[in-house]
Amino acid sequence: MTEISDLKAGLIADIAAANTLDAVEALRVGALGKSGVVTGLLKTLGGMSPDERLAKGPPIQDLREGVAAAIAERKATLEQAALDARLASEKIDMTLPADLGPQGSVHPVSQVMDELAEIFADLGFSVATGPEIEDDWHNFTALNIPETHPARAMHDTFYFPDVNDAAQKMLLRTHTSPVQIRTMMTQEPPIRIIAPGRVYRSDSDATHTPMFHQIEGLVIDKGITLGHLKWTLETFLKAFFEREDIVLRLRPSYFPFTEPSVEVDVGYTLTNGQRVIGGDGDAKGGGWLEVLGSGMVNRKVIEACGLDPDEWQGFAFGTGVDRLAMLKYGMNDLRAFFDGDLRWLKHYGFSALDVPTLSGGVGA
Repeated sequence: MTEISDLKAGLIADIAAANTLDAVEALRVGALGKSGVVTGLLKTLGGMSPDERLAKGPPIQDLREGVAAAIAERKATLEQAALDARLASEKIDMTLPADLGPQGSVHPVSQVMDELAEIFADLGFSVATGPEIEDDWHNFTALNIPETHPARAMHDTFYFPDVNDAAQKMLLRTHTSPVQIRTMMTQEPPIRIIAPGRVYRSDSDATHTPMFHQIEGLVIDKGITLGHLKWTLETFLKAFFEREDIVLRLRPSYFPFTEPSVEVDVGYTLTNGQRVIGGDGDAKGGGWLEVLGSGMVNRKVIEACGLDPDEWQGFAFGTGVDRLAMLKYGMNDLRAFFDGDLRWLKHYGFSALDVPTLSGGVGA
């Protein structure tokens, strides 16, 4: 019994004197580990008679519990001391200038996405999202683009390997129009949404990339006309380019999912050899630049979504977010958007404090 008491006192003294967590751990292994001294004593209980276990068992168990408690207490003390030292050394100097804080910038695409959301929110639109991996029906068929329709040749589509059910052929969406379909099928009209997001087409040059960003808008209501579409786009473009002299030109076009369909051009003028959005494109020194595709939602698309086209009408439009960023902020190569060049990002990026607001200017 005296030996066990002396062993306990010695171990607890060693634990109390340990000044690092590693030292405490070494003592724990030496005492309570598989080959530890206390573990060895516990193993001897199995070979004792009942009377011997009754006499020697309690002191050995007390030794184990006392050593374990001392180790836990010392470990907690050392961990708290380490935490206190760390907190004391990691002070934040609130007097440092703000520009010496974390460095980084908001990508122009993210900035323009926020600008668009701010503008359309003011016009009563909500933001809708959908999957980037789509099925053939939502991406093509429901949009009046059947399997044999020549309009499918307009899209260089990334398809996934065929599955047994041909109707469920999967692909990377070529536009955000499937979001419009999903919204019309799940939401009761009237509907006013924008659908921003990534889309994919097999193309790559200075003005095209295999992945790019698109935003589409959809309005479904009663009595909607082409005049509502023109007013919406004109209001949007004036707010986005922050100019009141925006002039639009609508040209007849063709899209399977709208009828009638129109391409939207915006006037620009040449200033020091650079195109500046604004003004009449037919004026001297001016021109026209295509920025949007749009039109009245095709009756077949409305029917495919389970709505009555005699009761509900609407318009839709779409444009490339990356292209809008290039026009507004002066980039000339779309591929640079995705190169990850820190010099480019530092030059064209935005501060996290540049939050777009209509009152302060969406391009502030």
